[in-house]
Amino acid sequence: MKDIKPLLLVLLSVGFVGTWVYHLYDKARYASPVAGISTTDPSVDVRDSLQRAYSDAVSNLDFKLDSSRITADSLQYQLTLRVNEINKLRREIGGILKNRNASKTELELAKSKMGELETKVEELRSQNTSMEEEKQKLNSTLSRLSDEVKFLEQNIRNLDTENKVLAEKIKAASVFLASDISFSAIDVKEVKEVETNQAKKADKFVASFTLQNNVQAFMNVEVVIVITAPDGQVLQSSTWDSGIFETRNGIKKNFTRKIKFDYEKGEQKKLIFSLDVSNIKKGNYQLEIWHGGVLVGRSGAVLR
Repeated sequence: MKDIKPLLLVLLSVGFVGTWVYHLYDKARYASPVAGISTTDPSVDVRDSLQRAYSDAVSNLDFKLDSSRITADSLQYQLTLRVNEINKLRREIGGILKNRNASKTELELAKSKMGELETKVEELRSQNTSMEEEKQKLNSTLSRLSDEVKFLEQNIRNLDTENKVLAEKIKAASVFLASDISFSAIDVKEVKEVETNQAKKADKFVASFTLQNNVQAFMNVEVVIVITAPDGQVLQSSTWDSGIFETRNGIKKNFTRKIKFDYEKGEQKKLIFSLDVSNIKKGNYQLEIWHGGVLVGRSGAVLR
């Protein structure tokens, strides 16, 4: 059975190589950008593809292993049968030669069996030589396949990196780009509103910006607004629908206001909102616009 091990290793290696060759071929189905990107997490598609490749590998290796076991059992049976035949001839020849009263016919039979024994021993020796040569060939093949497996493993690692980069690109493409951002304090005089940079005259903040996404449309999408006061605290009020959100990096942040709207792909969506704030203090105010846990725009206002 020791001479059969290289054969089993080669069969298993071939199964492994074949599986990863299929996986590399399948790369084009989930590593190439596709028109009409969905809002589902692309890592799910990557994970499903890898799971299919893994299942195929397990099934293929099980089949190869079962086949190898059958072949090994057959070779073992043939070897055992040949050795039994040789041992039987040795016993028969030994029994005749031990008989001091053996007839001429029995001696001739013993001579004939000795010739048959020599032939079978020579066949067994020749078979062992052939198996040794085959073993050397299989070792050489196994070494070559091992190098190929290492090369494919490196390709798989590269593919995994590419998939991660692709997933990040798709996620990034699902957020908006903000432009034309305006953020200022407003002095309300009866029915007239005037922009001001003096804290004691400011009654509220007004902000406007344009959002655009050329990749996909959204139904009931939302962006969150974060306005930070000079003391580092986020302005919040229950009347503004304030709360807490989580960034894509897993960091929880307070937000000032949430804005919901429908969006058509490629549209330049203009959004305006105002916040009535009492006791506006001097200093730097920071405006941040977030979508999908990603910061997409920023502006500021300085009040004296």
